[in-house]
Amino acid sequence: MSETDATTLGGGCFWCLEAVFEMVLGVSRVKSGYTGGSAVNPSYKQVCKGTTGHAEVVQIDFNPDIISFRELLEIFFVVHDPTTLNRQGNDVGTQYRSAIFHHTDGQRETALDLVEKLDQDGPWVDPIVTEVAPLEAFYPAEEYHDQYFERNGEQPYCQVVIAPKVAKFRERFVHQVMPPA
Repeated sequence: MSETDATTLGGGCFWCLEAVFEMVLGVSRVKSGYTGGSAVNPSYKQVCKGTTGHAEVVQIDFNPDIISFRELLEIFFVVHDPTTLNRQGNDVGTQYRSAIFHHTDGQRETALDLVEKLDQDGPWVDPIVTEVAPLEAFYPAEEYHDQYFERNGEQPYCQVVIAPKVAKFRERFVHQVMPPA
């Protein structure tokens, strides 16, 4: 039986990352939440104010026999802009920063190696500003954030912001899309 590994990523609104990573073959769980700040057990409202220091993140459980941590990061770097400091599109503030909160030294090394490689050879003109830091605490988001895109796909934010990221993932990573249940 394969073991499950975990990582925590921030790349703007957690609804976007959740919608993508829930479709990734080898991912068994995606949970939106908060990390990287000082407030203990913050609420969505507190994090949105930008005063807690926390980023909106997703914590991902995955089977490394099916998908590697590096492959997860490759998807991560395609579905968000790692060159904009503290923002993704119209979402602005430190809570929307690009960040990899590693769970192990091996994840840290992989993340730093990939960031360096993409900074040199990647498609962006501007440098990558993705924070690479150890995960210190993860605070799960309120339940109404779970499967947000799946439950609210017709809302304008979902159609304009999330749907294009999902489509980009499906197009670029066809072999890593989980088959329908």
